[in-house]
Amino acid sequence: MKLSVCIHQFFDHYLPHLKGASKQTIRSYRDAFALFLPFAAQYHHGAIEELEIKHLSFNTIVAFLDYVEDQRNNSPRTRNQRLAAIKSFAKMIRLIYPDQKDIAQTIRNIPQKRAQKKLIGYLMPDEILKVFQAVDLQKSEGIRDYTILHLLADSGARATEIADLKLDYFDPGKNTLAILGKGNRYRQILLLPKTVELMTLYIDEYRPTPRPLYQNRLFLNQRSQALTRHGIYRMCKKYLGMALPEKRLNNLSPAHSFRHSCAVNMLSQGKDLTEIKNRLGHEKLETTMGYLRLDLHSKKELQKTFIEFTTSKIAFDKKVDTLIDWEAKAKTLAWMDTL
Repeated sequence: MKLSVCIHQFFDHYLPHLKGASKQTIRSYRDAFALFLPFAAQYHHGAIEELEIKHLSFNTIVAFLDYVEDQRNNSPRTRNQRLAAIKSFAKMIRLIYPDQKDIAQTIRNIPQKRAQKKLIGYLMPDEILKVFQAVDLQKSEGIRDYTILHLLADSGARATEIADLKLDYFDPGKNTLAILGKGNRYRQILLLPKTVELMTLYIDEYRPTPRPLYQNRLFLNQRSQALTRHGIYRMCKKYLGMALPEKRLNNLSPAHSFRHSCAVNMLSQGKDLTEIKNRLGHEKLETTMGYLRLDLHSKKELQKTFIEFTTSKIAFDKKVDTLIDWEAKAKTLAWMDTL
């Protein structure tokens, strides 16, 4: 049986309709097969169109995984992600083509490679405050960036989840935000009053008029289009670079460090692991338990200062007070007219 027929079934029917996989998962699996198919064709000395299911041998797949790691210099984690895509494909083969179950089972028995776990890179409370203070509220995108940084630290959401937020996910009356996470699962979280005020301020006064396709997107870029996860990543990287020394940035993932900081903040406040799991949208409690390895006892005083800042009203935030004063100036109004 032609492998190309199965590939079309996998991406056109199985993943989106039968399994209900997210767009991010489908995109990741497509990247995996975009690498695998040319490699398999070369491995078997033929063209991609000539590949058949029988070519999905143990040796072929292991050779591909070694190629990904050794020649493309990918990490074991990336290697395992590529293998996960192929295993998902094998699961479909076993389901739809029972006569090919032996090949499918062989693929599914290929073990993942052990990968060294990275240190959890998170921001200390005083560092988060420095990042907030690095935002220039006099720039056109200042309030948006300031709001997103607060939302990242408060919600623990992933950059992709922030980028995908829609206006109707936010309920300022109840201080809640619905987040669409991995596996197309929604979760609803309670936001701090300050985060709610900043989001309301941005939506009411600083959100640009969106283009027709992006009417319901919450955060927009300077072109009035939906802000992407890459845009959020670059934004976080910029402000972290402005606020922290270069050496400190080595173990930090710009956007994800806020997610880890949210978990650490909740843990230091004595929150239940299940509550942290639900807020971050972890599928398994074991993922959340990774934060138990951290020593937080020496950070209590910094935590107290951070909590006082984030739970205050924006009226007490000197930076926003400065913005309000600045906004009232005639030159600012003239500048606003040019936007």
